[in-house]
Amino acid sequence: MARQPTLVGNTVLMVIDIQKSAFMKSEGGIPHMPGYAENMMRARAVVDAAHDNGIPVVFVQEIHRRDQIDYGRELDGSEDIHCMEGDPGTPVAFEEMGYKPGDYHVPKRRYSCFFGTEMEILLRGLKAETLIFVGGMTDVCVHYSFADGHQSDYYCRVVADCVGGTSPEAHQASLNAMEYLQAGAVLSADEIIGAMGNRQMAAE
Repeated sequence: MARQPTLVGNTVLMVIDIQKSAFMKSEGGIPHMPGYAENMMRARAVVDAAHDNGIPVVFVQEIHRRDQIDYGRELDGSEDIHCMEGDPGTPVAFEEMGYKPGDYHVPKRRYSCFFGTEMEILLRGLKAETLIFVGGMTDVCVHYSFADGHQSDYYCRVVADCVGGTSPEAHQASLNAMEYLQAGAVLSADEIIGAMGNRQMAAE
């Protein structure tokens, strides 16, 4: 099938799990690839561009209860305890990411931002057609959220230099898998910011 336009219809920026832990020396719980914090901070430019171009921004937060009842099978693999209520690294990095009143916040207990959350209701209300993903982890929460968005028939785009994985290899493998699902899905920050601006000019 032919490659689709970069942005189709109403667009929403999905900021996946950019939390205080991304910018702390002791990140704990989950391995991060080199340059992870730099990629998270680069996402700020995409958030700013979304604000400048009237694109809704949804901040997604992984958070778990202190009695650990909602981890499920999440600790059966390589991950240790992470994103617990009350821990200093768990709050969303609102200040670092330039949060503005009118942005949305969706907490989640699982990897996908669609699983057991209000996300589908929110996106229906926003009449979303295209979802742009930034944040972490490329090979876990971003990938699973992208796949669920794809299976819900959204046009999905991921900003390669504004996501970070558990390793460089896992990061690239997931980007390849997302590109496999939707041709043209993997873009740079400069490319997606340019597309946002072109979209706004076309609407004026």
